[in-house]
Amino acid sequence: MILQDKIQAQLPEWRERTKKLAKEHSEVKVAEVNVGQIVGGMRDIKSLLTDVSFVDPAEGIRFRGMSIPEVLAALPKPEGAEMPYVGGLFYLLMVGEIPTKAEAEEVEAEWVKRNHVPAHVFDMLRAMPKETHPMTLFILAIQSLEGQSEFARKYHEGMKKDEYWIPALEDCMNLTAELSTVAAFIYNLKYKDGKLPEVDPTLDYGANFAKMLGVENQKEYADLARLYFILHSDHESGNVSAHATHLVGSSLADIYYAFSAGMCGLAGPLHGLANQECLGWLLDVYKKFGGVPTREDLYKFAWDTLDSGKVIPGYGHAVLRVPDPRFTAQMDYAKAHFPQDDLVRLADMVFDVVPAVLREQGKAKNPAPNVDAISGTLQYYYGLREFDFYTVLFGVGRALGVTANYVWARALGQPLERPKSLTTKMLEDIVEKAKQPA
Repeated sequence: MILQDKIQAQLPEWRERTKKLAKEHSEVKVAEVNVGQIVGGMRDIKSLLTDVSFVDPAEGIRFRGMSIPEVLAALPKPEGAEMPYVGGLFYLLMVGEIPTKAEAEEVEAEWVKRNHVPAHVFDMLRAMPKETHPMTLFILAIQSLEGQSEFARKYHEGMKKDEYWIPALEDCMNLTAELSTVAAFIYNLKYKDGKLPEVDPTLDYGANFAKMLGVENQKEYADLARLYFILHSDHESGNVSAHATHLVGSSLADIYYAFSAGMCGLAGPLHGLANQECLGWLLDVYKKFGGVPTREDLYKFAWDTLDSGKVIPGYGHAVLRVPDPRFTAQMDYAKAHFPQDDLVRLADMVFDVVPAVLREQGKAKNPAPNVDAISGTLQYYYGLREFDFYTVLFGVGRALGVTANYVWARALGQPLERPKSLTTKMLEDIVEKAKQPA
């Protein structure tokens, strides 16, 4: 397999670099931790290692050092498509290099070959109550796939630590291949006729997903699916879904256990559910005004929202100090394909008005939009109007980044993650001691 060959060639250099840092420079200070970070959710503590992506406060996410515009321009595209192969992005995340079209297509072909979800997964999903949340079904499906784990089998048979990454890569290829079918089946089961999706070997990942969902404009939606999965693939290792996957994986749990943990985190309102909250807010505004409001009406409504103690979802980011490039990429797509759509026009007006209101209020450190401010709007336009399903879409994309991190964590022998805790009294004593003169 091309990804295994490419990673194998890089490993000696990467292992030497990691070994040198751990053995020769382990005492070098990187950052100081303060009480606010300890009691405030470990915010901004520099303590995770990943080379897959980095969030630059001034430029947004960088995949293997490349900005989103650079990635979208450089990755190869299917014939006649506007957006790149998802397999090309996966190659970039795994290998650290832009693939040729043939290399991207080889990853896509591997996914088609491996996309065979066992029948018991569908049977289990059918047996669940009709009202079960799509994310619950998604997580259960991931866990029910665990029986096919090559890593778990090889580990119990006995293998060298240096080889952990090989069956880990096999698992990650199988999981990412099957997730699109799992997600499409959950959509069909919950909202349509429950038909089993069929993979077309002539189509790429994005086009297959559009076909399996059965959307009306499959050609356009295939491009949106490619864009959506690429943009949502990774966002450093500190976000909840990525960190949970990494933490569980550090115990040498296979990717099915680890990724299902990450998806439990993604299901939280402060993480993956934010995209549907943003769309819900836009629809509430649209309903209140009976259409797209004037700029003046929206300005007043934004202030009324804040004055009532509520927040405007989709605006503000923990790291970014500029509009999220993922927001910009999706807004550009919407304006290119359906600029007269009322929700797109409203989202664009919100982008013009709300950051100014938040700056005037003075509470938001960064009032710029994040990816959630627009992503649901695009899905809504193409007929996916079941809000509960949006986080499943997010999960399919996020798998690309966390599995790349998982493979490299096993390849470099990253250890069990085990931070040290302090009691409240210990922190209080530290604070009191800091008050005393030197």
